[in-house]
Amino acid sequence: MLLQVILEGFGLGALLLIVCAVGICKGAVGMVHLYSPAVQQRCVKLGLTTHEKIKRNSLLFKAVCVPGYISYVLVCVYGINGARSFAAGFWQLLVILSVMNFIDRFLIDGYWVGHTNAWTIPGTEDLKPYITAQNKQKKWLFGTVGMAVIAMVLAAMMTIFTH
Repeated sequence: MLLQVILEGFGLGALLLIVCAVGICKGAVGMVHLYSPAVQQRCVKLGLTTHEKIKRNSLLFKAVCVPGYISYVLVCVYGINGARSFAAGFWQLLVILSVMNFIDRFLIDGYWVGHTNAWTIPGTEDLKPYITAQNKQKKWLFGTVGMAVIAMVLAAMMTIFTH
């Protein structure tokens, strides 16, 4: 079961990679809502985008990804794996979300954004690194504590709704 749950985490990580690839397919400015305010402001100043487009893309990203990711983990844990208790749901949700977090931190942030030019926005190179050490600390904190809280809340909700 553990191997299956880890593989489901890789599936969620793959979904995240696909979302990012689609988001930057016409240039990294398409995902500038994930960058710091300084980079966003520079992109607006350079005429690459507008504050309205950044806000719209951010809302669209959240409206599609958050429900999509939640649906994915709930289908995996409760639909496919058949979890029926809080404990069974919690550990599976936590593993899936943690695997996705590792993929996000190491593969996307660490390698793709940090060591390739795929996420470079022309005219903002002087603002690199796009993900600062302070940002990495916050992402790791949310990725560990935050994923545990999300897993706990989802498992509690599913326990209440299924019993």
